[in-house]
Amino acid sequence: MKRFLYVLFAMLIFLAGCTGGGDETKPVDEEQITQEQEVLLQVSNMEVVAENLEVPWSINKSGDTFYLSERPGTIVKVEDGRLTRQRISLKKRLSQAAEAGLLGFVLAPDFEQTNKAFAYYTYENGTGQFNRIVELTLKNDEWSEGRLLLDKIPSGRFHHGGRLKIGPDGKLYATAGDAATSPEIAQDLESLGGKILRLNLDGSVPADNPFGNSYVYSYGHRNPQGLAWSEDGTLYASEHGPSAHDEINLIEAGQNYGWPEITGDDTKQGMEAPIFQSGSDTWAPSGMAAHNGKLYVATLRGNALREFDPAAKTTREVVTGLGRIRDVIVEGDYLYFISNNTDGRGTPSEGDDKLFRVKIAGLR
Repeated sequence: MKRFLYVLFAMLIFLAGCTGGGDETKPVDEEQITQEQEVLLQVSNMEVVAENLEVPWSINKSGDTFYLSERPGTIVKVEDGRLTRQRISLKKRLSQAAEAGLLGFVLAPDFEQTNKAFAYYTYENGTGQFNRIVELTLKNDEWSEGRLLLDKIPSGRFHHGGRLKIGPDGKLYATAGDAATSPEIAQDLESLGGKILRLNLDGSVPADNPFGNSYVYSYGHRNPQGLAWSEDGTLYASEHGPSAHDEINLIEAGQNYGWPEITGDDTKQGMEAPIFQSGSDTWAPSGMAAHNGKLYVATLRGNALREFDPAAKTTREVVTGLGRIRDVIVEGDYLYFISNNTDGRGTPSEGDDKLFRVKIAGLR
């Protein structure tokens, strides 16, 4: 694996306009630390697992092999330091709208036996633009769309949602945005937009969902993009707010999270307020993971990986200086996360985008 220390040091030297080289392994005199050098010290225990990714969106890991979805419509396999870009044969034309494309991707629990996975993607046809959830099968380094699980999830220019996760209950969870132009659908239980959805793996409605014969698990969401379960089974979700007021919510079945009726610290009877909200700052939180009572959340406009402590009600940045961060997972003692600087809203550095690894105990 390539040490991120060398890559970032070279970048910082360039930004500082320096013409001379230096010894990257030499300790930095703390009395002469610049802002860029502080970033360097902060992430010196980090490694680059893969680079030259094209708008990556989701991280999955099976054994020692990674599978990363890319928004243009490919899956990247990373194994033993080698990157293989796998094609996907889809039944619908992948949308090129802003923030759309191949989004959520999660391996089936029995992936090693079946080569099955699930995907959430945006498509266009003669009647409009929608999102759908499908089953994929891998054969000879190519994925093909098979069974359709759920279709006609509302889509628009923005706010597609798109995160897929399999919960500790073995069900498939999906986040769906409000499609930007119709925020009121988040309050409409007949609409799939602005919701967290819960499915059986065959696409049927779980019998214990909170609303009869409905995929809706919770509602009143604007653009949720992250899901994570703590060790005790508590479900959390990240959500983009309007003009800041981004949210981290504790999700319970059947509850209403308020959009567009309430934002930030607003309250209204029958609606749930977030456990964290960004106030006038903008995080644009995306993928998230839970570990030892903490939540780790990738933020896009926040340009950081943030740690949230639900018990202490505190949050802090634990990795910065890499630009936009899209997704994060926990594996053993490590956090793995992907940058998203090639999505048209970032400033790509050489080799972007990248998959990084950092030891949790090494975070400050």
